[in-house]
Amino acid sequence: MPVPVPHQRTVVLPHQAGPVDDARADAARVAGAPGAGDATAQGVSAPATGVDRQPVHSVSQAFQKPEQQSAERRVSADQGPVHQGLTLLLIGEDPNSHVPDMWDWAGRKVRLRTARNLTEAERLLTDDVHCILLDLPPRQPGDRTERGPGHGDTPDDELGMLRDVLRMATSHAVLVLTYETDAQRAADAVRVGAQDYLFRDELDGAVLSRAVRYAVERKRADLAQRQLTESRMLAQENARLERGLLPTPLLDGSNLRFAACYRPGRSRALLGGDFYDTVRTPDGTVHAMIGDVCGHGPDEAALGVELRIAWRALTFAGLSGDELLATLQKVLEHERADDEIFATLCTVDISADGRRAGLCLAGHPAPLLAQAGESPQLLPYEFGGPALGLLPQARWPRRQVELGGSWSLMMYTDGLIEGRIGEGNQRLGQEGMTELVSRQMAAGLTGEELLDASVREVRDLNGGELTDDVAVLLLDRR
Repeated sequence: MPVPVPHQRTVVLPHQAGPVDDARADAARVAGAPGAGDATAQGVSAPATGVDRQPVHSVSQAFQKPEQQSAERRVSADQGPVHQGLTLLLIGEDPNSHVPDMWDWAGRKVRLRTARNLTEAERLLTDDVHCILLDLPPRQPGDRTERGPGHGDTPDDELGMLRDVLRMATSHAVLVLTYETDAQRAADAVRVGAQDYLFRDELDGAVLSRAVRYAVERKRADLAQRQLTESRMLAQENARLERGLLPTPLLDGSNLRFAACYRPGRSRALLGGDFYDTVRTPDGTVHAMIGDVCGHGPDEAALGVELRIAWRALTFAGLSGDELLATLQKVLEHERADDEIFATLCTVDISADGRRAGLCLAGHPAPLLAQAGESPQLLPYEFGGPALGLLPQARWPRRQVELGGSWSLMMYTDGLIEGRIGEGNQRLGQEGMTELVSRQMAAGLTGEELLDASVREVRDLNGGELTDDVAVLLLDRR
């Protein structure tokens, strides 16, 4: 549609407006005009209310009969919202401020609201405001004192009011209006955070319209860039947490083969608390563990990292079995944010000759053992203890397990067995997982290929991505 030719319009700020005739105000209220007593014709402003003047376009409109206004409202309702363009909020106390008519990029007239101070501005700063025009008062020589409440909070800061506006309107574009003699202050305003500045001496409708559109688009670009930066920083933090959860195993000198698979549940784009670790101590024993902190998110992930690091340190210090788990429970109790948080854990200590292992379970699913020539079987769970953080004086017995000469030991978190089967409520469970892994092993898969294929089939049975994190660890002796 053609863009109307802009013409000059003088806007008198609210506190400079003359009183509205009482009879006309009463008539407007009787007529039910929206904003009666607040909106006026050109050149007349509302009496210091600071409300939006757009709904009533003239004094004659305020005197329309109720049935005429109802008819107009029905037409507006049939045709959709009367105005969907830009809204400009003018903040300033200078009675000589002139704001010409403006149009947005679609040729729609820009709505104007006025406020004398930050108190009024905060009330008028609704979601439909796109840009703020801050009218800075002229600088007085030697005047660097505070201008009063709502006009800057720092006595020696000439841009104090701008800083207040930026804190109040974090998602709105801000333009600064000043005199050409204050060019340095205008430039400082942009440095502080305003999108642009304008000089009163050269202000006209075309310049202001272009500046408002530019400021709005620049603010949108700034917000998009900030969100992108925050997303990248969050991704980097998540990556660091995941590296802490999933460290490089320390198996130098061991003849065991190690493989691991980790699939974070991204349905909520949050980290989980799954973690694992594997180390070999100087006596030749290989220690492996896998655990899961209840819940999702960076707090749970950070707690998982702390538990994993504590486990590695305690293992190298010579602790194992019940003594190690009791110490880890103390770490959890001191570091958790809530008393309801707990963690499950499974630890395995494999002897130097690789034929035996000590197993401790703290509320965690039992590992899966596949010995040479035999089908995979779940290790005994009956002698396990409770999850860490549930019982203050809990005990975790250590059970001896015969591994044999050639074997594969798979440790996993419950995300692998809690996936659904088809569209019903049936879960895969440990038996379903055992059958699934048996088929994969019978097909000749080993190491990471076995883990990837197993997790992929579990996900397919679930009908999509799993809602919980999945961590799987595999140790082989051939």
